[in-house]
Amino acid sequence: MPKKRSGGGLSPTQQAAKFLGVSVLAGAVMAGIAVPAVGALGLAAKGSVEGFDEIPANLKRPPLSQRTTILDNQGGRIATVYSRDRTVVDLKDISPYMQKAIVAIEDSRFYKHGAVDLKGVLRALNKNAQSGGVSEGASTLTQQYVKNVFVEEAGDDATKIAQATQQTLGRKIKELKYAIQVEEELGKKKILENYLNITFFGQQAYGVEAASQRYFSKSAKDLKLEEAALLAGIVQSPSRYDPVNDEAEATKRRNTVLQRMAAVKDISQAEAEAAMAKPLGLKVSKPDNGCITAVKDASFFCDYVREVFLTDPVFGKTKEARAKVWNRGGLTIRTTLDPQSQDSVQASIKAHVYKKDKVAAASTLVEPGSGKILAMGQSKPYGYGKNETEYNYSVDAKMGGSNFGFPTGSTFKPFLAAAALEEGKPANQVYPAPFEMPYPASVQTCSGKPWVNQGGKAKVENEDESEVGPYGLQEAMAKSVNTYFVQMLEDTGMCPVVKMTDKLGVVQGNGTKVPEVPASLTLGSTGLSPLTMASAYAAFANRGTYCTPVAIESISQQLGGEKKSLKVPKSTCSRAMSESTADMINALLSGVIDSGTGQQAGLTDRDNAGKTGTTDFRKNAWFVGYTPKLSGAVWVGSATQKVEMVNIRIGGQMHDKVFGGAVPGPIWKDAMAGALAGRDSGTFNNVRIPEVERPREEDRDDEDNGNGDNNDNGGNGDNGNGGGNGGNDGGTVGGPFPDPTISFPEEWTIGGNGNGGNGNGGGNFP
Repeated sequence: MPKKRSGGGLSPTQQAAKFLGVSVLAGAVMAGIAVPAVGALGLAAKGSVEGFDEIPANLKRPPLSQRTTILDNQGGRIATVYSRDRTVVDLKDISPYMQKAIVAIEDSRFYKHGAVDLKGVLRALNKNAQSGGVSEGASTLTQQYVKNVFVEEAGDDATKIAQATQQTLGRKIKELKYAIQVEEELGKKKILENYLNITFFGQQAYGVEAASQRYFSKSAKDLKLEEAALLAGIVQSPSRYDPVNDEAEATKRRNTVLQRMAAVKDISQAEAEAAMAKPLGLKVSKPDNGCITAVKDASFFCDYVREVFLTDPVFGKTKEARAKVWNRGGLTIRTTLDPQSQDSVQASIKAHVYKKDKVAAASTLVEPGSGKILAMGQSKPYGYGKNETEYNYSVDAKMGGSNFGFPTGSTFKPFLAAAALEEGKPANQVYPAPFEMPYPASVQTCSGKPWVNQGGKAKVENEDESEVGPYGLQEAMAKSVNTYFVQMLEDTGMCPVVKMTDKLGVVQGNGTKVPEVPASLTLGSTGLSPLTMASAYAAFANRGTYCTPVAIESISQQLGGEKKSLKVPKSTCSRAMSESTADMINALLSGVIDSGTGQQAGLTDRDNAGKTGTTDFRKNAWFVGYTPKLSGAVWVGSATQKVEMVNIRIGGQMHDKVFGGAVPGPIWKDAMAGALAGRDSGTFNNVRIPEVERPREEDRDDEDNGNGDNNDNGGNGDNGNGGGNGGNDGGTVGGPFPDPTISFPEEWTIGGNGNGGNGNGGGNFP
């Protein structure tokens, strides 16, 4: 009597007996093939599997997963992504050699039997009995096709794949039942077509078209005899017969297929021998999959498109539903990316910041009035090697960006100015604006409980001792005078600013609202993304109407011979401020470029406006600007916030001190100039800001001027969450000072090393 092998497995004889049981059952089913209904009823009566009527109809032509192609707004290919590299083709587009080769080696009696081949079963029984094991199977091409359908439907779920391929009696019976229906409803040619499109050929290639392109860089319709034989031979064991990694084994298998084709009279013996004498003739094409392969350095934009698809409810109610659609593929996604703008952004970044530099740069361009993202690039390429990253510095964390965004410095000031103008403050509003001053004793909040500068510890100072008021708004904006805007916040209150940023889509990089803290709402200690800033400033260009950013224009999907259009997210536009307020901001920010801190960024041939920003210890530098038809944001800094941009080499040039107008400004200028080349950029609705007459020196109130040392530590606090958070040390909102709503890694120092109370925090650079 046969014994079990050690470890509890079945002996070869027992395995053969098990196969015999399945095969006998197959033979029993064969008895019902002539009259399928009888066979079906017989099986159903025994309760072994569900009835034939419950077999899903999609087995007729399963929606096979395919490639997804991502295009720019001109129809140019950006990238190809897929979970299965497959291109479905009709049988007429598959070489006759390929059709004959796969039938010859996998199921030579394919056209002579039904769903189950009784002769094949008996032949396998005989061979397995002689060998004492399972040396030959008896599955028909139809049964193999059904099995592949099970695997395809399992997707990437390892458990479902195991269930689809497990060697059990129940699965085998179910497979036979499906095979019977498929034979009845599809016919031989359609089964062969489906099989050649679904089966795996190794090297990430699913289906014969992808396999032909992978191994021979040609279409399946052009396969020669010896090439078709090679591909047909791979199917039995893609890893064992992989011609890329084992040419000798693959050649032997190819020749076996050729000899089999001769044996069944598909080709002559002479043709077989002539083909056997030829080399494999591989012309391998590497898999071109994923955003990492995107052209025009658009990998990060490509990845953003993917994140939009996987997170937006328009593509499915649940994360799982959206992932299923994405993995199924067959999509053609036309995006908003403008190739001219993308080329310009990347060229500008590469010219000014090298990928090996200690700091990085990121830039995004957005179209005012539509929200369309036209360009998105950065200096650290997409990848996993040295000086590469998978993080998209232009977007929020949930879309693949950094955890917190980056502190924006003085680029936040226009939001406060817009809120103040909306509240009725005049455009020539004057404040004393001393060089240094404490934060206000209290500032109103949306909750009604005022923020309180407990003990007057939180202080703010300007960049330079010469920056002493009084100032009007225009000059204060051009010079980015910190104390002016702190006084404006005291006068306006924090709630109007919060409401304004809400209307402009301004949220922190981690997705939370901007904290209701003076430093955040005046000096930009909050971490934001370039996409957020570019979109918000686009509202100024669009005369006060904010449009949510969008990256996708249209999507079509072709699966199973059917083509349909999918709904895509639409930009939602809403009024954030009056046209007159926007016009006034445009005039103010035009002054920044004409005569203020942004002169190095100015475009000389068209209307443009913008604002510089630099955070404490010069760890972040920004320029955000726009023309009437294009808005762009540029950030330069260290993603880890560990690099102080002082005495630093960036893009091959030494910089004593980096500020928003010096490095980000020229990047913005070159990127915008190239993006707008040959295009109309529109004109602003010009308004005049009443001039402010400054008092004579002897008439100034010295007490208002303040004093103190000019200290480079005056800023937002270390790593951008400070200034405010360090400078606001001791502040309260009707009680203890609230915890900051933005958190940073432990290695980051929050609050300018606690120097706010000593007068070194709370400042900001232009």
